[in-house]
Amino acid sequence: MDWNSGINGFSSYLLLERSLSKNSVESYTRDIEKLALFSVEQLNITSPVNLVGTDIELFLKDINKIGLSDRSQARLLSGIRAFFKFLLIENVVQVDPAHLIDSPKLSRKIPQFLSIEEMDLVLGAIDLSHPQGQRNRAILETLYSCGLRVSELVHLKLSNYFPDIGFVRVIGKNDKERIVPIGSVAIKYIELYLDTIRRHITIDKQSEDILFLNRRGKLLSRVMIFNIVKQAVSDAGIQKTVSPHTFRHSFATHLVEGGADLKSVQDMLGHESITTTEIYTHLDTKFLRDTILLYHPRNAGVK
Repeated sequence: MDWNSGINGFSSYLLLERSLSKNSVESYTRDIEKLALFSVEQLNITSPVNLVGTDIELFLKDINKIGLSDRSQARLLSGIRAFFKFLLIENVVQVDPAHLIDSPKLSRKIPQFLSIEEMDLVLGAIDLSHPQGQRNRAILETLYSCGLRVSELVHLKLSNYFPDIGFVRVIGKNDKERIVPIGSVAIKYIELYLDTIRRHITIDKQSEDILFLNRRGKLLSRVMIFNIVKQAVSDAGIQKTVSPHTFRHSFATHLVEGGADLKSVQDMLGHESITTTEIYTHLDTKFLRDTILLYHPRNAGVK
């Protein structure tokens, strides 16, 4: 098997058997193409079958020279392991040469988030007299109320919005569905948007079931959501660097600080692993102290 046939088979495997998104498949494929190029040009290895662990280490060292972050290197190694797992399944190789290579140790950064007071300022900064003000307020309220990713928000369907029972059905990463509660305030602004804006738009046939639309009745772009957030943050006088994902971080942080258990937050965010959700336990020391004093059996009555 040469590199091209291996990569083509790997791409089909990820798409059809692993059900990964097109973007994820392209990302994995690009990583293996880099490995293939290095192997052919630098090591004269024309087939992945002949690759050994030291060859992969040389490739990672070469990649490191261009200043790739530890997180990117870890993702690259993960892709290489997935590639050789595919080759093992296909009985092309008998051993995974990347098996014993250690991933870079990653520091877990505390995500940027807004306080409840800052969030109120941002949401209140939307100019409702603007032609798209009601829509923009509904968008930001939904982001904060449900903790959605940008891609999940722009593809949110009208048929998956259930205000009567307070839930939305979300299509997340790898087309996985989850049910997420939506608060009464977000519902209020969505209903206002539906009544005052959306019903008066000439809607493109392909976007009839999309909840939030642009002025031409089509799907909103991710860039548009970023611009809406950026403008609201600026109008609120917030100096932090804020993106739509900051609303997701704030949603999770405020839930955990309010006492929600991590498993529930994990389900609402659509995280596959609870370890991803654990990053939201960056609570302030007063909250932690009060919780310990309240619940620890040795601290009953301590003030």
